Amino acid sequence: MAENQPSTKKTEEFITLYDEMADQLFRHCFFKVSNRELALDIVQETFTRTWEYIASGKEVNNVKGFLFKVANNLIIDEYRKKKVVSLESLQEQSGFDAPVQDHKKTMFNVEVDTMLTHINKLDDKYKEVILMRYINDYSPKEIAHILGESENAVSVRINRGIKKVQEMLNLATK
Repeated sequence: MAENQPSTKKTEEFITLYDEMADQLFRHCFFKVSNRELALDIVQETFTRTWEYIASGKEVNNVKGFLFKVANNLIIDEYRKKKVVSLESLQEQSGFDAPVQDHKKTMFNVEVDTMLTHINKLDDKYKEVILMRYINDYSPKEIAHILGESENAVSVRINRGIKKVQEMLNLATK
C-alpha cells in the first residue's frame, strides 16, 4: 500500500460518514444557495476536499464540523464568484413556486416562503444555527460540537434568532 493512501478502515469510515451526512449537508447547502444543482456540486466538492485532506495524512478531530466548515467556505466562494443575488431572483431561478393544488397547501407554501424570507434576512450567525436546528434537526449540543462553541451559546443564538424572526413577522402583519 502506498505511503499516503488511507487505510481500508479510514475508507470505510469515510463512506459511512458520507452516508450519514450527505443529505444533511445537501439541505444545509440548498437552504444557503437555493439551487439544487449548485448545492449538489458543493456537497460533492465538500466530500472530495475532505477526503483529500484526510488522505494526505492530516487529522480531523471534528469531522462533522469540518464538513460544514468546508461547505460554508465553498458557499462563500460561490457568492464571491457570482456576487450577491437577491432571494427573489434565487427563488425564481430555482423554481420554488409549486403549482396551486388546494387552498390549505397554498397557504402553507406561502407561510413557508414568508418564514424562509425572514430567516434569510437574519445575520449568518443566527441563520446558520436555526437551519441546523430546524432543517437538519440537530440538537443544540450537536450544533455546538459542529461549530466548536458552547451549547449555551448555541441555544441563546437559536432563541435570539427565533425572536428576531417573530419580530419581523409581527412587523409584516401590522
